[in-house]
Order: sequence, then structure tokens, then C-alpha cells
Amino acid sequence: MERVLTVGLDGSAESLAAAHWAADEAERRKLTLRLLHAWPLLVPEPTRVPAEIDQNYWAKRLMHNAQAELQARHPGLTVVGNLVADDAENALLRAASESETLVLGSRGLTPALSYFLGDISMQVVARAQRPVVLVRAEQRDEERVPESGPPGAVVVALKLNAPCDDLLDYAFTSAAARGVPLRAVHGRSVPLHAYAPWGIDHTVTHEVRHDAQKELRHVLHPWRDKFPGVPVIDTVRLDSPARAVVAAATGAGLLVVGRRRHHPPVTPRLGPVTQAAVHHARCPVAIVPHD
Repeated sequence: MERVLTVGLDGSAESLAAAHWAADEAERRKLTLRLLHAWPLLVPEPTRVPAEIDQNYWAKRLMHNAQAELQARHPGLTVVGNLVADDAENALLRAASESETLVLGSRGLTPALSYFLGDISMQVVARAQRPVVLVRAEQRDEERVPESGPPGAVVVALKLNAPCDDLLDYAFTSAAARGVPLRAVHGRSVPLHAYAPWGIDHTVTHEVRHDAQKELRHVLHPWRDKFPGVPVIDTVRLDSPARAVVAAATGAGLLVVGRRRHHPPVTPRLGPVTQAAVHHARCPVAIVPHD
């Protein structure tokens, strides 16, 4: 089966930024790039119908323009277009199940007005069985400007008390494909017994940090062996996990966070760390489902 990376298009600046990011990623990973535009009102392809009465004209124009622009920037990349007469959420979830990664545009905390963004994109992130990457519009130009230093590291957020093999596999593979370091970040809140009338008992915090660092290095050890060419920086921050991860993502090229495939019915589909990453991180965010 052909290995595909899919990006959702809706004509917005965010979806076009996502398409450019996806093209770069597909080229790095030697994948076919599939452009997907879903609209329930698409009709069967008419024959010899003038553009002014072709109901599919704007959808076809959107696809053609994006495909031409991406192909010009990536002449060696296989880019295919896919117009689907379906609800966007259904089409994206189906595409995610068939793809290595699904890429969507994101506006973070600003009002979401386009079809792929807002509630639909968050529902897809929460239900997709494969990784979903969210890309902001402003990242398109920022990331394409050459810098004096190396591209930003891949940052992965780790809980340590849950399975994280899928998360680490995606993060290490991404860092290896980019030729950048991997920064593994674990946030741990300061325990209540560390607080004293005069402030923080640093003996307690030192012990907490030491224990967390030991756990983090134990989790990373087999992955360092599997990816010897990827430099790894392990970081423990004594802060809420959400704040620690968002702070660590500053200047990163990609932030990788996890989402449980199976969760208790009364809990949110996205945890606080993933919610914080999606809304506040400035870099692209990969949400990786795991057991």
C-alpha cells in the first residue's frame, strides 16, 4: 500500500500553511502528498460544462492552485488531489486512518471561521487513530526564512506514568528525518510538602527533580540506542506539565504530544497538556494517539 501524508485544504491561509509544511514533511520522509478537500455539495463530474455553471469550479480551482504551487516548490514530490463529496469531519477521519500523518491548519486561540478549523479540527484530533499535525498560518513564512543556526529541535512531552512508545517513535523519527536534536520534556508539579513558611524547601525539590530525571533517562535509554544519530536532551521542569511543555516548545521546530486512544467516558478527549500545546505553542504540534 502506498505510504501517504494527507493535508486538509479549505482555502484558508492556515490550510495553505499546513500544505506547505506537509510538502516539506512528505519530501523528508519520502511519502506521497495527498491534498484533500471535502465538501458535501460536490456533484458528479460534469462533462463540457462552462465554468460559470460548474458547481465544482471553486473546489477544483482551489485544488489545482495548491497542487501547482506545491509541485513548483517540490518538483520531485508526488502530489495528488482528492475532492470528496462528504462531510469534512468524516472525510478527514477516514483520510487519517489511511495516512502516515494528517496535517491541518490551526488558529490557536483566535476565532475559528473556516470549515476545517475550530470544532471540526478538534474533533478530528480527538478521534483520529493516527498522528495529526496542526500548523499555524504565520509559521509558513517564519519557517522558510534561512537562519544562521540549525532548524529548531523536536520537543516531545512525556508523562512517564503511561505507555509512550508510539510517542517516542514519532518524535525520534521526526528528529532523525530533520537532522535535529530531540528534547524530551517532563513537567512535575512541586509537591505540597515542599512548601514551608519561609518558602520552598529546596532539599525536597532537588530530590523530586533527581527522581524524575532518573525515570526520564530510563524511559529514553532504549530509544537512544535505537537512534544513535539523534542527540537527546532530557529536561525536567518543576512546574505544571502544561506550562512546562509550552515553555519548552519556544523556538522548537515541532512539538510532539500524546493523546490516549481509550479514555474514561466522563473525561475530556484531550488532556490538559495537549490542550495547552494546541492553543498556545507557536510551532507545529503533532498529536500522537497511544494506548
